[in-house]
Amino acid sequence: MHTKNIISENPLTMAEVKESLSKVKEDELNIRVNKTVEYLNQFAKLSYKDSKTLVEKLTKLDVPRLKEKHICKIVDILPASMEELKSLLQAYTITINNDNLKKILDTVKEFVKKK
Repeated sequence: MHTKNIISENPLTMAEVKESLSKVKEDELNIRVNKTVEYLNQFAKLSYKDSKTLVEKLTKLDVPRLKEKHICKIVDILPASMEELKSLLQAYTITINNDNLKKILDTVKEFVKKK
């Protein structure tokens, strides 16, 4: 059996995964990929373009300790309230002050209105 080596790991938003899978030819998809595409069609809330823009804006906020994996999760979930954002970030061992949480939430709200 062949072993696969991981060359690199990068967090992706659901919109980025959906965009990547849309480039795969239909006849090359297996059942697992089809289920993934079905899931992404149902739950990916932003378009690829909006997702990339929101990731860039959140990155530019330069919030201490907020990494790319946290930003991708925020973009996927699009928390609408401070409580939702706090509960989302509780899964990680980071602490972000209320001012930075407010900045993140204000940035996300711009895109929730577009949706």
